[in-house]
Amino acid sequence: MPHDTPLIATVVAGLGLAFVFGTIAQRFRVPPLVGYLLAGVAVGPFTPGFVADQALATELAELGIILLMFGVGLHFSLNDLLSVRAIAVPGAIAQIAVATLMGLGLALLMGWTVGAGLVFGLALSVASTVVLLRALQERRLMDTERGKIAVGWLIVEDLAMVLALVLFPAVASLQGGDGAALTSDPLAARFGLGLTGVLVLTLIKIAVFIALMLVVGRRLIPWVLHYIAHTGSRELFRLTVLAIALCIAFGATKLFGVSLALGAFFAGMMLRESPLSQRAAQETLPLRDAFAVLFFVSVGMLFDPLSVVREPWPFAATLFVIVVGKSLAALLIVVLFRHPMATALMISASLAQIGEFSFILAELGVALNLLPKAGRDLILAGAIVSIMLNPLVFAVVDWLTSRLEKPQASSPTAAASEPIPVTELQDHTILVGYGRVGSIVGDALHQRSAPFLAVEASDDMVAKLKERGIEALMGNAARASVLRATNPAGARSLVIAIPEAFEAGQIVEQARAANADIQIIARAHSDAEVDHLKALGADIVIMGEREIARGMIEELDRTRPGTVRAAEQDSAA
Repeated sequence: MPHDTPLIATVVAGLGLAFVFGTIAQRFRVPPLVGYLLAGVAVGPFTPGFVADQALATELAELGIILLMFGVGLHFSLNDLLSVRAIAVPGAIAQIAVATLMGLGLALLMGWTVGAGLVFGLALSVASTVVLLRALQERRLMDTERGKIAVGWLIVEDLAMVLALVLFPAVASLQGGDGAALTSDPLAARFGLGLTGVLVLTLIKIAVFIALMLVVGRRLIPWVLHYIAHTGSRELFRLTVLAIALCIAFGATKLFGVSLALGAFFAGMMLRESPLSQRAAQETLPLRDAFAVLFFVSVGMLFDPLSVVREPWPFAATLFVIVVGKSLAALLIVVLFRHPMATALMISASLAQIGEFSFILAELGVALNLLPKAGRDLILAGAIVSIMLNPLVFAVVDWLTSRLEKPQASSPTAAASEPIPVTELQDHTILVGYGRVGSIVGDALHQRSAPFLAVEASDDMVAKLKERGIEALMGNAARASVLRATNPAGARSLVIAIPEAFEAGQIVEQARAANADIQIIARAHSDAEVDHLKALGADIVIMGEREIARGMIEELDRTRPGTVRAAEQDSAA
């Protein structure tokens, strides 16, 4: 009996084609997200063949954003947020202002109203949460100072957009648009609040939400997770983590007018207070990845390829504002705050795209008769093309950094831009990752006075290691420039303590090519990962589960009854 199953069809088509196009993109050394976007174009309404349910895809993408921001909050403490406020708050506000003015100027040139220009400019000013976080995670920059600045910048942008969404109806009424949505807030409608009243009410709601999370959530959420963990049910633990993320995000939106992403971020940040936060992050990782893919598919479904042909010059100008204008503004702002050029370039590249908030602003602008439909089309086209170009922007930034290194090498302020110096260590051990596993290995090597070099993505950890007199290098060892600086050609051994098998494989392959005799020891979580790393050149691959089992067997052998009785007889004699 046939059934109408649009949800199943959308998920199957989206994930299935994302797999196909993502694999093809990876084969041609293009980031998989480009393949996900093309998959969305293929199942969208502007291409022939099957058309997925666009509304369902958008809602599924929102789930991905919630889970992704929740995961970021799990790794981001309140102290991290406060530590970057000096650059993130003024930097994000200044960048939004500059991009909005550029968008406003472009809108006026196209003959639009000032209200339309404000909506258009704001939509071009805010970066995509998913794209920015993906870029940071791929480069293992989340725990670095640059990553913290970028995330803090993102949070300030989200707060600014929440205020913008509240104020748009009032602007619409002033510009002759449809301001009826101003009364959508029950309190504003009941008391007849004007523009100033709505703004104050919104700020109060946001402040109350943050206060509740800091005072109540900071204690209640970890307690709930700790209680559920003691039940011993992994299924219930996983369900609790998801329920916390989704319920707080949804409640924050409905009760306090805060965005879903921001609500989820604060939920994760409060849950970080629990020692079980790492386990919570691991439990939600598969769902975060799957729904993040659906986000890119849903973005691709919005793109009409012919819109670029119909309006080539407005589209080119829109893309210029997003990719070049906004990036240059961010670059100058970060440099003015006396941060290294490497930080400025990375942040400017991360912000050279727009995404989910831009779509929301565009739809609201059209609904309020502020923004013409042509403006929405330009925003959508600019979003999808800028997301596709973002990996190329990062490649250009890498090239620029390498070009700037030579002329700046003599400058005393160019330390952050100089090429990574190659260690002088010889016959040493390279230790990649200084987490739970790597720190044990590193401490043992340090106690034995064995020469070794640690490679770690966290700048805080690198600073602590250097304080202890341990040579450490910040970066991702999978990158050729970073691994080259560890001198693998002159090293005796390489210990890869990071859990990511794909990155570990790249490190193994490069190290083996540099030194055929180096001993390579890696870690894995499955038989498939063991085979993968050995095929690439690893000498020894240790799977944690096996070592746990061997330890248990050794304890059983050591304490078996015969051994115990023999020991008792010896002690009596």
